[in-house]
Amino acid sequence: MIICYNFKMINFEDFQKLDIRIGTIISAERVPRADKLLKLEVDLGTDKRQILAGIAEFIDDPNKLVGKQIPILTNLEPKKFRGYESQGMMLAVGTDNKPVLLHPAEIVPNGSKIR
Repeated sequence: MIICYNFKMINFEDFQKLDIRIGTIISAERVPRADKLLKLEVDLGTDKRQILAGIAEFIDDPNKLVGKQIPILTNLEPKKFRGYESQGMMLAVGTDNKPVLLHPAEIVPNGSKIR
């Protein structure tokens, strides 16, 4: 039996299109005049990406994110927010009070693909 909780099922071929890789945050700062946005620079091993994340209101000091490894959806079309381009999406768990960042249980090479 499959139980579905208000989300749309996708087929396996669609899932295979997602390219999720681990990257290390090398810089983090608030986006001016945007209460919710952080601008992250992430090292994905083969390249560096700018990612905009809507978590600023939950982070007291963005510098505490530097050095953390996080999963990034790397093949999402770039999108501009407040004049900055986001080149992927950081993955986090949504809780009632705040997002919780996901990270590998141990350090892995940047660019490692999530399978």
